[in-house]
Amino acid sequence: MPAADRKSKMPRFYFSLRSPYSWLAYRELMSRHRDLVGRLEWLPFFEPDPESSRELTEQGGQFPYSEMSREKNRYVLQDVGRLTKARGITVTWPVDRAPVWEVPHLGYLVAQEHGLGHEYITAVYEARFGAGLNICDREVIGDIGEKLGIDRCLIADASDDADLRAEGVRILLDVCKDGVFGVPFFVHGYTRFWGLDRLDDFVAHLGSRKAPALTLVDPSTAVALGRSVEDAHAGGCG
Repeated sequence: MPAADRKSKMPRFYFSLRSPYSWLAYRELMSRHRDLVGRLEWLPFFEPDPESSRELTEQGGQFPYSEMSREKNRYVLQDVGRLTKARGITVTWPVDRAPVWEVPHLGYLVAQEHGLGHEYITAVYEARFGAGLNICDREVIGDIGEKLGIDRCLIADASDDADLRAEGVRILLDVCKDGVFGVPFFVHGYTRFWGLDRLDDFVAHLGSRKAPALTLVDPSTAVALGRSVEDAHAGGCG
């Protein structure tokens, strides 16, 4: 499908295996909106390591994410605690030490090639938020792949594969082009929704069969917008 047609017709879901809000949005999609699962283009959003950052910059991209402040991190922990309690979910918080996010997210591309993308996402989220495991540990990803019937070395070492690296950078360029600044992020043409709180609005938009917006709003015409992603929150990480 030509890029322009895909832009207008194929709704996209940008998810992160790091984000608790993406995890909760994924659970909502899989439990309440299964009819949409096959209609969406699923794209992993991940913070690039130095190699991916360099390749992204060389191709004219700039990753739109900055590390959240300690205050926002504390808020997210509290907020997710409320959300999971309301849903009857127990969360075990992992500790991220020098993570390389290409490891789990490029691993997803391998699982997707095997037709096991959703099974992989489910297993990685369970490992991260159910068991509190380090999903940037290749052994953890290898174990998940093995349980899914995928060669453990193939999936655990996905970040070493030049072709998968290139595909990851292509996705990061799409992140830039679609104006993604946090996750979960839903895109239909130029109509965009950010955060768990906007999932139902996105579903309603698709159900209404409305045409997507053809252009983005000019920021110069908006009033009282926050200066950065730190200034706003809609059930998303960004």
